[in-house]
Amino acid sequence: MGNGISNVKPSTERSEGGEHSNSSHPHKLDQFRYKVLKAATGKFCSKNLAGQGGCSDVYKGWLGYRTATPGCGLPVAVKRIKKQGYQGLDEWNNELRILSSFHHPNVVKLLGYCAEGVHRMLVFEFMCNGSLEENLSRECCREVEWSKRMEIAKGLARGLEYLHNMDPPVIHRDIKSANILLDHDFTPKIADFGLSRFGPQGDKTHLSTRVLGTEGYFAPEYIGTGHLTLKTDVYSLGVVLLEILSGLKAVKRYPNGRRIELSQWATPYLNDKNQLHRVIDKRIIKNVDMEEAYDFATIISQCLTQDPRRRPTITQVLHSLQHIESKHQHFA
Repeated sequence: MGNGISNVKPSTERSEGGEHSNSSHPHKLDQFRYKVLKAATGKFCSKNLAGQGGCSDVYKGWLGYRTATPGCGLPVAVKRIKKQGYQGLDEWNNELRILSSFHHPNVVKLLGYCAEGVHRMLVFEFMCNGSLEENLSRECCREVEWSKRMEIAKGLARGLEYLHNMDPPVIHRDIKSANILLDHDFTPKIADFGLSRFGPQGDKTHLSTRVLGTEGYFAPEYIGTGHLTLKTDVYSLGVVLLEILSGLKAVKRYPNGRRIELSQWATPYLNDKNQLHRVIDKRIIKNVDMEEAYDFATIISQCLTQDPRRRPTITQVLHSLQHIESKHQHFA
């Protein structure tokens, strides 16, 4: 502990129960040598840099046969904690401790870690289609069709339901489109658990914490009081669902410094069938069933309710999303 780095041992005990059990499903993690990950990423070269954050950089790498040769072996994402500062180390410890207990198709899979000397890294399955944020961007060459967006929304809700139904429940605390990664067939995976916390238990209704996360996704009560609950995640999910509907960023910034949050701008239109077209992504609106879009917008509006007591649980959100599909298939 003298170097400020905790010795974290991932959980290795396995629990009983099926996929939808409240129990965790720990899986065995590999402990990687630094030299292996250095070779896998081409000495952490800039051409393999896949993403950057305040406390870490993410590199694409290849493990296995001829590790140092791009395209050979298993593609992985190596999250390398920056050496300076304690926040990155805290987030590394937290992410390792929490993710070592997870196994769900809509949560990113942690394959292993490196804790050698001063080096701290996490190794994940590589998501070849990048983040949801990138795919919804106006600069993206791909156009994500409406049916695919609905599938992504349901997958995201399934992943968050899994986290909230853990014992104890897990509050992600930073649900945003940049933290939703997409695999080869656009299955969404919730990622980046550095800020996550185990939720309140017993008769406690909330956790009192510093306000951490990302602008544009904060629930109003979290900003006002620092009270963190499962409903905090539900609000953030509502913003992501709104991004899926609109194709717009959570916060729009103007050259003069003015800014407006997507949720503030869009909320008045979500429950108005005659105005909803203002919110729907213009790139796909011709192929959108407007009744289906209105049902989707209603769910978003419920998630963005100012009073957390009136927001739905994530299970209710998932059931509502599934109901949209069954309802419109029935009337098709």
